Amino acid sequence: MYATERHELIGQVLTAEGRVGVHDLAARFDVTTETVRRDLDVLERAGRLRRVHGGAVPIERGSTVETTITERIRSRTQEKSAIAARALEAIDEGFRGSLFLDAGSTTAAVAEQLSARLVAVHGTADVVTHSLTLAPALAVVDEVTLTVVGGRVRRDTAAAVGASTVRTIEALRPDIVFIGTNGVSSSFGLSTPDPEEAAVKAAIVHAARRVIVVADAGKFEAESLVRFAALDEIDVLVTDTAPTGDLAAALDAADVEVWVA
Repeated sequence: MYATERHELIGQVLTAEGRVGVHDLAARFDVTTETVRRDLDVLERAGRLRRVHGGAVPIERGSTVETTITERIRSRTQEKSAIAARALEAIDEGFRGSLFLDAGSTTAAVAEQLSARLVAVHGTADVVTHSLTLAPALAVVDEVTLTVVGGRVRRDTAAAVGASTVRTIEALRPDIVFIGTNGVSSSFGLSTPDPEEAAVKAAIVHAARRVIVVADAGKFEAESLVRFAALDEIDVLVTDTAPTGDLAAALDAADVEVWVA
């Protein structure tokens, strides 16, 4: 296979999967990892991708790039719905406890399916969220007692942030947290572009008895500007495709359960 052919195929894989890994591409094309790295360097210089640890991501996925919650809710809806359904299996028969739902498009899918899950397991839940997007859907669920954490609302995520938001969350101890992320990296952990959003997410992680991260495979090995949790601070990653390579090894070393929807 000529280099130009590999470059076109790398672009196709990147578009389809949201990320490419050096080792995966080497196996796919039956070439050395050094050859793949040279290919990625060429494509980066051409402005077709951005190099990250272990591979590359689309050029628009810079460390501070963030799409609005409205845009994210409309993307990869089937994958997010499947991830949400799998994540909600953490709620056992007869559940009587507390949940915290983070702001985000995949956690919005969790909120949409929560009522059906609670009915199915004959459970009830005290639910806390700082998301103005999730709150309306949760407020009408008979099996839920809802608390909304206030603060300054970020336009991009419709989430409350700020010192008062963090202090309120620090005083909580929810049984299960469902949290989203902009990136899941083998070397950097979980990250998000905005420092205030990261502070809230870090507080959520530290408050929880059990942390369940919901993230599609497009987030794998992405690194946003601010880390809010190390891999060993989470309990479960629920996703649509099993991680491979360095990320799979790092998750295993951190004793993180991986649930594939």
